[in-house]
Amino acid sequence: MMKNNKVSMGILAHVDAGKTTLSEILLYQTGQIKTLGRVDHQNAFLDTYALERTRGITIFSKQAVMPLGEFDVTLLDTPGHIDFSAEMERTLQVLDYGILVINGMDGIQSHTLTLWKLLERYHVPVFIFVNKMDQEGTNRKALLSQLEDRLSEECIAFDQGADWDENSERMAMSDEWAMEKYLECGTLDGEDIQQLIDMRKIFPVYFGSALKNINITSFIDGLGRYMKPKKYPDIFGARIYKISRDTQGKRLTHMKITGGSLQVKGLVQEEKVDEIRIYSGEAYENVQKVEAGTICAVTGLATSKAGQGLGVEEHTYRPYIEPVLNYRVEVPVEYSVTTLLQNLKALEEEEPHLNVVWNEQLEEIHVKVMGEIEIEILRSMIQERYGVDVTFGTGELVYKEWIKSPVIGVGHFEPLRHYAEVHFLIEPLPLGSGIEYCVDCSEDDFDKQWQRLVMTHVRERAFAGVLVGGEITDVKMTLIAGQGHLKHTEGGDFRQATYRAIRQGLMEAESILLEPVYAFRLELPKAYLGRALSDVERMNGQYKEPEFDGDWVVLSGRGPVKTMMNYPVDVLSYTKGLGRCLFSLDGYEPCHNQDVVLLEKNYDPEQDPREQSGSVFCKKGAGFHVPWNEVKRYMHIDTHYILEKKKENKALEQDKDFGHEHGKSRVSQDISNDEIDQIMRQTYGEQKRRQPQKIVYKKEGVTTSSKIENKGKKSVETTLRKSYLLVDGYNIIFAWEQLKKIARVSLEGARVELLERLSHYESQVEEDIIVVFDAYRVAGNIGEIEKYKGLLVVYTKEAETADQYIERFVEESAKKYAVTVATSDVLEQVIIMGRGARRISAQHFQVEVERVQKTIREHIDMSKEEIHTSMNFEMTSSKKEEGEK
Repeated sequence: MMKNNKVSMGILAHVDAGKTTLSEILLYQTGQIKTLGRVDHQNAFLDTYALERTRGITIFSKQAVMPLGEFDVTLLDTPGHIDFSAEMERTLQVLDYGILVINGMDGIQSHTLTLWKLLERYHVPVFIFVNKMDQEGTNRKALLSQLEDRLSEECIAFDQGADWDENSERMAMSDEWAMEKYLECGTLDGEDIQQLIDMRKIFPVYFGSALKNINITSFIDGLGRYMKPKKYPDIFGARIYKISRDTQGKRLTHMKITGGSLQVKGLVQEEKVDEIRIYSGEAYENVQKVEAGTICAVTGLATSKAGQGLGVEEHTYRPYIEPVLNYRVEVPVEYSVTTLLQNLKALEEEEPHLNVVWNEQLEEIHVKVMGEIEIEILRSMIQERYGVDVTFGTGELVYKEWIKSPVIGVGHFEPLRHYAEVHFLIEPLPLGSGIEYCVDCSEDDFDKQWQRLVMTHVRERAFAGVLVGGEITDVKMTLIAGQGHLKHTEGGDFRQATYRAIRQGLMEAESILLEPVYAFRLELPKAYLGRALSDVERMNGQYKEPEFDGDWVVLSGRGPVKTMMNYPVDVLSYTKGLGRCLFSLDGYEPCHNQDVVLLEKNYDPEQDPREQSGSVFCKKGAGFHVPWNEVKRYMHIDTHYILEKKKENKALEQDKDFGHEHGKSRVSQDISNDEIDQIMRQTYGEQKRRQPQKIVYKKEGVTTSSKIENKGKKSVETTLRKSYLLVDGYNIIFAWEQLKKIARVSLEGARVELLERLSHYESQVEEDIIVVFDAYRVAGNIGEIEKYKGLLVVYTKEAETADQYIERFVEESAKKYAVTVATSDVLEQVIIMGRGARRISAQHFQVEVERVQKTIREHIDMSKEEIHTSMNFEMTSSKKEEGEK
């Protein structure tokens, strides 16, 4: 491993937060530029595109190199407008650190939460700069509280107004090793703080004004002091994050070198590098060689793609943000549609999310875009580059498709002198997982070289579903069999067989239509809450419990883009301009009106010229076509037994679990039921079982999520569904004051104390309790599950947080069971509520646990009193008898 001081740092923000202005002052203060430009003066150093200067917004990510203490920093300014989020997300793939800029006047916006989620997704350490603090009405204390509530409790003020004694203690509490160091030495040094920031355990916050140059020096000093030098492998690796063209039309591949080095005339995937450029604004410097950690642009690569990994960087990122609108491109009559299609395909290299498609049936070009602003920019780019003035039709929602159960798809391509056969097992994954690819067949049966060819073809395109032709998503495609011919098979034969196999499987599968959904946040006077609740239900949305703040209320939840996309205008109308509705895209869910959409689309999967579901076989020297529903009878390889075996194994597994569960006493409150076992096996493999602990105290009349108190009577069940309570262990420890104090001395002691309290609580309620602790930073950890006095205690595996475990559990169980999650994490609450679970805040949960503990103590005291009374009675009776004798 080699170590150097090259750092890539991105600046991200909601639009109009002052992101580009902050970039400008950072470059000025570090001596990179001699004069300050301004966005409103259209002379900002990094707004190099004419439309950016005209509109006053960043459209494309730009870079500049600046010295910062001992570091050589490449500063990447990213777009802030939601329409250009895809460009911003691609940049995150190459960042060592991120600066999240918050507008001090507006606070956290909906897009800010999206950015925070993305920074977490790509594991980017974050410094926070709260801008525009020179403006009247900004409140430092309130803003810091908002950051702690809505982003992370570990947002800690690092500026001149910070209380360092309190902050040192908070930083120490963020991780066990830091607490031990703090208790031993009484302080944390700079390297400790660097490590905590790098691990995303703490997030330094600075307040100031970029425009007025307030507290910028302090911020720069903090960046230089608390960034950590990076380590890179000696073997070459690179991550491509962007494709662009210079003013002469040369194709530029923008990348970060993540290992080894790259030099001019070197080979990258069999293509020769002609130039290596280091950009700073519009200007660039040609260099002969670049080392790991460098952000550069190279010429000479014709097949590179954004998101692609080179060398040791094999992983390709699946974007989180995707367009949800599809538009028809209306081409002027005098212009060649074929030529424009070729030009748009070239433009698609720079903007992969455009997904340019030629609809052969309608003879139309379709593109996907994020919104109206992007359409205007796209029109300008097409006019500027290709000299054609296009327009766009009405936008239509982008639907996706999913399958309900596993299916085997088969494809055969055997016209004269050609031969290829491919079999795929296609299985559904949890929503939001994307596409997974796998190989599960012997090289003795199917040559390794052909296996690689097939997997190349299955990865090279998105496959259309059979309901509306929407992209298939959230499935696992496993190559289970294949066959070629030494003499007749050519590469293109396996492409044909692969495409037909996937399509044939989808034709057999039971498909589900997916629609995009928004996460929304409604802020309005509480007098309008009734109207808002009614509207959300009418729009098929879901919401969590309203949060009241004086005369105002906040309502958060999720709902279909189709029904909610115009709702912000309605909110402004019925609240007379007082309320607002903030949106952020939040993935895909089963469509709320699938039958209506299918009727509108009227898609015939067998008539789609782009997709072939049947196969071609050869007989007597001539090829003949076999339709998808008959094709399996003609296949040369038999794989139907694989799916049958899979079903049998699942049935045996369920029978086995049923045998274990049959006859158990419900009083034991055993947590190892069928569904939990299945989830645990999928995550950690088979676990050894222990006999459940005997529950000593069980008292009626305790209020929980599944029982209600009814004095003088037995408790009444409020639901027939089984109930689970998931507790985010460390989150609760640091949210309860007594446990937090114990944690300062011993984190293990705090864990044991929490489990003791919960075991008492569990004895009095009808919920099965699962306590989840983060163990994801323990190298090589495969996860651990143990029983503790009736509780199920889960220590997550390496690279899995408690939040991720809980989200997956909720995703898999909330539709069948009543699931409650105890956490103070606001974002986590939004996620689990959106997926059908209930939530209980850390404070409310503490009240419930303490009330149950009080009930137990009263029960014990009452029992002691009864025993004492009985003993006194016996003693009195005995003495009386002796006296009578």
